Amino acid sequence: MASPAEELDVDGVAVRLSNPDKIYYPKLGAEGGTKRHLVEYYRTVALDGALLTALFDRPTHLQRFPDGIEGEEIYQKRVPAKRPDHVESCEVTFPSGRKADVLRVRSAANIVWAANLGNITFHPWAVRCPDVDHPDELRIDLDPQPGTGFGDARAVALDVLRPLLDELGLVGYPKTSGGRGLHVYLRIEPRWDFIEVRRAGIALAREIERRSGDRATTNWWKEGRGERIFLDFNQNARDKTIASAYSARKTPIATVSTPVTWDELVDVDPDDFTIATVPALLAKRGDPMATMGDVAQSLDVLLEMAERDAANGLGDLPYPPNYPKMPGEPKRVQPSRDRDLNRKNKPE
Repeated sequence: MASPAEELDVDGVAVRLSNPDKIYYPKLGAEGGTKRHLVEYYRTVALDGALLTALFDRPTHLQRFPDGIEGEEIYQKRVPAKRPDHVESCEVTFPSGRKADVLRVRSAANIVWAANLGNITFHPWAVRCPDVDHPDELRIDLDPQPGTGFGDARAVALDVLRPLLDELGLVGYPKTSGGRGLHVYLRIEPRWDFIEVRRAGIALAREIERRSGDRATTNWWKEGRGERIFLDFNQNARDKTIASAYSARKTPIATVSTPVTWDELVDVDPDDFTIATVPALLAKRGDPMATMGDVAQSLDVLLEMAERDAANGLGDLPYPPNYPKMPGEPKRVQPSRDRDLNRKNKPE
């Protein structure tokens, strides 16, 4: 039977908590894995300000598991038409050209309301709602491929990415993904559109690849990545999102995508960051991303790198499959299925 609903006070706003005893994380059970535990986690980090800072004024998609992480997943882009008065929306345009009203996070109550819908992970766009066409973040996604893990992603970030950013005069803010990966954010001026920001991200990824000693790759096709860290440049494309800082993840122990300092990154274990441990960590040492918005950085140096790559014959890279064919994009087919390429390489 469902447990009785309750009413939570979230900074003066009443938010309903339904069926609080439902098990969301079976491995953690009633002692740490109920809907109440998840919602209370989100209330704490929202009222603390860390999660609200990460999501504030951003169009945000919801990754919902109303019956817990072993139940059906609902990836919800459009905000429900039936919603409390405190829940706002903003209009975004998808790559297809279709438009939609998406959740606009403006308060801690918005976050707790979404958590009560069974939302495990918040997926914000890299834009603010007043201007949804010009990102204010460039996101670097270091994604371990089979045969690699978090330690490999960390090594690329510390050995290659951080020194490169220092050399370019840029400041990056790392966070765990909540899984095996690693994310690094750059706060940027909202002067460039998605195509330009993605182009800058590709230039940065290519330079990381060149300096990595074959530890990282920008190869979009899985068959060509090998046992390397994939630098997912398409995370900077329109409508592509990354789990926000302080978002819980669909893992058995309720891990959290957690910001860390570069010094902390040296020896962190991403499994140490969970909905049970992150609030105390925040209370103890604060939010490493708290100062990220203090300086909006220029993309000029990365776009200059992109120009040099283009002059050396390195053009665009493939977009995700749900995108329309983009100007200047190469053929969107994996090499092993490219008849023209196979015919060209076929021995005489």
